[in-house]
Amino acid sequence: MALNVFLELIEIKAKTASVIPFLLGMCFSKFYYHQLNWQLALIFFIAMFLFNMVVDMFDNYCDYYHADSKSYQEKTNIIGRENINPKLVLGLIIGFSVISALLGIYLVSQAGLPVLWMGIFCFAVGYLYSFGPHPISSLPLGELFSGFTMGFMIVLLSVYLNTYQVFTWNWLTIGQIFFVALADELWISNLMLTNNLCDAQEDEDNHRTTIIHFIGKKGGLIALTVKNVLAFLIIGILPFLGLAPKTVWLTILIVPFIYQQNKIIIHKQVKTETFSTGVKTLLVGSAAYLFTYFLGIIF
Repeated sequence: MALNVFLELIEIKAKTASVIPFLLGMCFSKFYYHQLNWQLALIFFIAMFLFNMVVDMFDNYCDYYHADSKSYQEKTNIIGRENINPKLVLGLIIGFSVISALLGIYLVSQAGLPVLWMGIFCFAVGYLYSFGPHPISSLPLGELFSGFTMGFMIVLLSVYLNTYQVFTWNWLTIGQIFFVALADELWISNLMLTNNLCDAQEDEDNHRTTIIHFIGKKGGLIALTVKNVLAFLIIGILPFLGLAPKTVWLTILIVPFIYQQNKIIIHKQVKTETFSTGVKTLLVGSAAYLFTYFLGIIF
């Protein structure tokens, strides 16, 4: 398998959705708790990245086998389009899953049972995203689960593993981390929403009842716009709560770029032409937030 094909199979362009929340958790651990655990953080990063690849490969694998459209199976899905042996894909899925699980077990042995429960939840969502009679990706809750799991749970795990010696499990702590992660949650959920907007007709043809099936494209575009606005408002509030340095206010500098991407997807929802707006919004928005947060830590 060629490298470029493998990178498309694992949807490398969407890896921002897992890497940046992990790094945001590192930043919050340093800013709020004043400590980091580099060893556990690195092991978690490897386990997380491997499993993120598993989820995307499994999604392509299930879409290939369950597609009702022959055209989609042979011309759109990467497994059929690039003539990849499905057994090879399945082997990679199993292999990466086992390695990720073993690394997770080691983390449990070091940081305790909370890692196990959070890991089980993330593994369950990851597999149920594409598997079963009603996969999460084909349901109207897809955006909620993707945003919550990748935007919040990765940050929570990152913070916990870096600070487990002093971490206190209570609603205030969880709420604080949730609020810090919320901007990324919104942008990650918008990535899936952008995908569903572009795939609206294809999803209908393959009997996937995503959120667009219920609220229509107009409702989806309104939701996408509102979430982009909310992300910036939340980032602006964080320093007042002592949850982020004031440097995160510099994130406002990217508002014109996000506005332009929002304008493009509102005008046209075509996968090959405008899905990239969701990727760019997530990449630029979350990276700017992370970078400005990091600036406040080092200066």
